[in-house]
Amino acid sequence: MPRVRKRPAGAARPDKEGPAGKRTNTEKPGEASAKVGNSSLQETSASRDRGKNLSSCWLMKSEPESRLEKGVDVKFSIEDLRAQPKQTACWDGVRNYQARNFLRAMKLQEEAFFYHSNCREPGIAGLMKIVKEAYPDHTQFEKNNPHYDPSSKEDNPKWSMVDVQFVRMMKRFIPLAELKTHHQAHRATGGPLKNMALFTRQRLSVQPLTRGKNGSRLLITCHSDREFTCTSW
Repeated sequence: MPRVRKRPAGAARPDKEGPAGKRTNTEKPGEASAKVGNSSLQETSASRDRGKNLSSCWLMKSEPESRLEKGVDVKFSIEDLRAQPKQTACWDGVRNYQARNFLRAMKLQEEAFFYHSNCREPGIAGLMKIVKEAYPDHTQFEKNNPHYDPSSKEDNPKWSMVDVQFVRMMKRFIPLAELKTHHQAHRATGGPLKNMALFTRQRLSVQPLTRGKNGSRLLITCHSDREFTCTSW
């Protein structure tokens, strides 16, 4: 599915998410979210996450391969983000209410996994951080934009975006298949990834990864010469 190329901070871009994780407008408003309780991801609302100040990390999906939507190429990879001025761009085009609420819950300097979706090999490509909290997504007002929303009004905008900045690439790309293996193992054992939104809410393009009561977080950790996502919960 096409997505509008990201512009420098303050500009716009689309959100869409399809099978196996992808930012697409096929997201359904009101789709359930996920948060960690007792070190496990549990469904909750964005407002509840924000109110308890539990969110410490996010997973955000984007399409690294060219795809046209209404004549616009919506490709935007982590390499595209790194190539932006100051390695910063806006995360626009989100048109799912729950994903939008998660954007609005984000705080400065929180980290997010950059997830490549709707491509030959989906997975986590790198890390970025939030450098500007939610503000109106201007693509909702642009009639030639694939994510134009005629029902949204400038004095009461429906959609928001944040600015993100490149932090680093993963030491190795972490494919969806590997994440799925962890998820399935945790389903069998009751582990913290048993309800991971990446698998329980596949069409949600912005997802929270939160810390439990023990303060542990779902963050990238180094172990020997490999990089894992499942060593610190």
